[in-house]
Amino acid sequence: MKRLLLLFLLTLLPLFARDPVIVKVEIKGAIGPASSAVLAGALSATQQQHAEALLIELDTPGGLSSSMREMIQAITNSSIPVITYVAPRGARAASAGTYLLYASHVAAMSPGTNLGAATPISLMPGSRLSESNASAGTTEEKKALNDAVAYITSLAQMNDRNITWAVNAVESAQSLSAEDALKAGVIDLIAEDTKTLLEKTDGRSVRLLGARVTLHTKGSTLVPFEADWKSRFLATITNPNIAYILLLVAIYGIFFELMNPGAVFPGVIGAISGVIALYALNMLPFNYAGLLLIVLGISLMIAEVFVTGFGVLGIGGVIAFAFGSLLLFDAQTLGSSVSIALVVAFSLVSLGFFILVMRLFLRSRSARIVSGAEEMIGAVAEVLDSGAKGYHVLCHGETWSAVSDSNLTVGQKVQVTELHGLVLHVKPIEE
Repeated sequence: MKRLLLLFLLTLLPLFARDPVIVKVEIKGAIGPASSAVLAGALSATQQQHAEALLIELDTPGGLSSSMREMIQAITNSSIPVITYVAPRGARAASAGTYLLYASHVAAMSPGTNLGAATPISLMPGSRLSESNASAGTTEEKKALNDAVAYITSLAQMNDRNITWAVNAVESAQSLSAEDALKAGVIDLIAEDTKTLLEKTDGRSVRLLGARVTLHTKGSTLVPFEADWKSRFLATITNPNIAYILLLVAIYGIFFELMNPGAVFPGVIGAISGVIALYALNMLPFNYAGLLLIVLGISLMIAEVFVTGFGVLGIGGVIAFAFGSLLLFDAQTLGSSVSIALVVAFSLVSLGFFILVMRLFLRSRSARIVSGAEEMIGAVAEVLDSGAKGYHVLCHGETWSAVSDSNLTVGQKVQVTELHGLVLHVKPIEE
């Protein structure tokens, strides 16, 4: 009887069993702090849902070494298998992306994709690594290169992938297409799409925290992972173009507030943008020389407004501003840099603003007042009559009470020197 009941329960079990779940996260663009935060969130969601695996759809030109290492630590210490898939067609896993592929439990690529060029690059002057001769360069360069070689070698050994090519990718910046990578044993498989990928990975045995685990991915339900607002905000401000714009907004906002104290709005916007820009720059490696050139360029353009430099200061300011903008972030380190079109646009707008708009602004501030009580000072009036308490004068078509330190006669022309309430203080105009 018990045996029959057990068989009956085993028969009903598939009816209650659900399809395996795989969490999918997209990591696009340069690898940075936001990428690391998104991956951490995706791994946490994968564990909470007891998913079969985490699928990373990758397309990156590279990025920060620090963020890359954080992501690799998260992958290699994960209790759930991680499948990294370079997709769609035309995508790449360059530089830091190559390390992520080597660290993943399953490395897959879509046709028409590539990986490689994993030579580390530093922003510091004189610290660029030689791609053709590993023995060349300073001691610091050698240390960085040897560290990168040892790191990718350990990842290749951990997941049984091609060590020789991994070393060449670091030392010589070699790259491979998806087909060549599969032949060389750099990746595990090529898949046309996600569905084909899950079919091919089904039944594959991977090494997970020192133990062998078999994947069951066929017919899995894909659950997209959406990053929270903090990760999206971090991804936005750490974009070099956005960080650059925030920096300029901060500089201009504070400058406008200093030029026109009490305006409040420019100062508030500048202060908020400055704090966010500093936070972004704290997370992104930037070139101090580039930042100083930007400040110098703006200072020279401001000086052109006050000093007659025949355009020399303005042109020099634009040149310094443009060069500083281009040097601020290094594209090879971050995977992307400030757009040249954005640099040109800001340079021309800044020059036009400081040369034209600021001159008009200063001219308007120094212009003679033509309305209000202040306009009465210096105005010409005519004495209408005199009395015991003073005089009555005609000024701007209106009759005013007036006093004077001199004796005045009816019909005499006088000039207003002071205004006290509704009483004018006048003095005679010498013919």
